[in-house]
This record gives sequence, C-alpha cells and structure tokens, in this order.
Amino acid sequence: MTTTWQIIVHGVVQGVGYRASCVVAARRIGVSGWVRNRRDGTVEAIAQGSADQLLAFCEWMRQGPPGAQVTSCEVDKAWVAEMADAPLKGFEQRASV
Repeated sequence: MTTTWQIIVHGVVQGVGYRASCVVAARRIGVSGWVRNRRDGTVEAIAQGSADQLLAFCEWMRQGPPGAQVTSCEVDKAWVAEMADAPLKGFEQRASV
C-alpha cells in the first residue's frame, strides 16, 4: 500500500547539500516525491512509498548529510490526506519557496 508523507526538517539543513543528498537517499530507498528549501530555514519533502520505505526515508532525514544538524523532523498527517490519491513519479529537487 502506498502512503504519502509531508516531512518538515528543522535545524541547520540549508547550505549543507541536504536537498541533493536527500534526492540520492530517496532514490536509493525507492520513494517518489520532491524536496525543497523553505523561507523559514526548514526543508520540506513530500515522499510517497510503502510504510517501510517512508520510515527508512524519514530516518535518513533525521540524520541528513554530513554538515547538517537536524533538530527535529515532523510529519503533517492532515496534509498527507490531501495527497492520498495523487501518485508521484521519481524524486526531484524543487526550487526554494
């Protein structure tokens, strides 16, 4: 069963190669979706896959690449319900918002 999560990562996660590393990790794990920087200094990802894939991806996001200092990682389950029927393909880095 495919599930979609919105993941917001807080800490020192911009300017350290977080998004590019996230794309590599997502593709290795097999999740679809995208990642982008947000104006508030966080990184946002939309990830779609099995529960096991999403748990593995979220675990990677809690660590991030060398140089990142993640302080918290949250999943917005209310937002996820809106994406339940929208299949995503591939995983990409999007422009900052």
